[in-house]
Amino acid sequence: MEVGIVVRGSEEGLVTYKFAGSWQHARLTTGSIWLRPMGRKSDEAHIRSPKVQVIHLGIPNVVFARLMDDYNLPALPGHSIRHSCGGVQDELINQIGLSVLSEMMCPTAAGRMLVETSSLLLAARLVHTHSEIGLTRSPIPSRHGLDDVRLRRVLAYIEEHLADDIAVADLANVACLSIFHFTRAFAATMGVPPHRYVSRRRLESAKEMIATGRASLGEIALDCRFSSQSSFTRAFRRATGMTPAEYRRTLR
Repeated sequence: MEVGIVVRGSEEGLVTYKFAGSWQHARLTTGSIWLRPMGRKSDEAHIRSPKVQVIHLGIPNVVFARLMDDYNLPALPGHSIRHSCGGVQDELINQIGLSVLSEMMCPTAAGRMLVETSSLLLAARLVHTHSEIGLTRSPIPSRHGLDDVRLRRVLAYIEEHLADDIAVADLANVACLSIFHFTRAFAATMGVPPHRYVSRRRLESAKEMIATGRASLGEIALDCRFSSQSSFTRAFRRATGMTPAEYRRTLR
């Protein structure tokens, strides 16, 4: 499944495409989305406007399978998501796309988890709002938050694996919940989604490592799962208002 989101549009932007033998047109204004379900493709497409910026997000079939399993329903047929090319507006999908774009432009310490969560949210939104199925009820069973036992296990796992490549699926397994249920329950309990909590804990760990003075900033960046020291510096400044080097100087 491919989702295209116009993150920078133009009133002059126009996409012309041929689908099922007929030509269709849509304006590429900011926030417009197009959907290309599994097994469907446009026969021909042309975009007119050099000013338009589009982000393309692919959702693997396994994400839809997990979601439908939460509903105790069979696998989602590939044609169930409605095909659209630029003529749809959906603020939630637009915001999800912008969060992924922000991660791409300025990586955090929990980028993989953000992408996992975003793909699941996208799949849920598509099934609820842009499919022929039109599900209206919430997945079962409904959970308002993590109980104390599950929460302690999950938080302990995070602390033990801060330097590892944690996936949302790993945390869901620790909690013995599906990824979809775990993500909602964790956010309800902690007030933030899993990726944001892990990112914050890694930044706190980075502060502690800076304070000890035993590792270089480059080593700290890698230990805290940043892709580079520059990514670490940008994320640290965004969170604290100062660079890691500036923070280190305040401790002397």
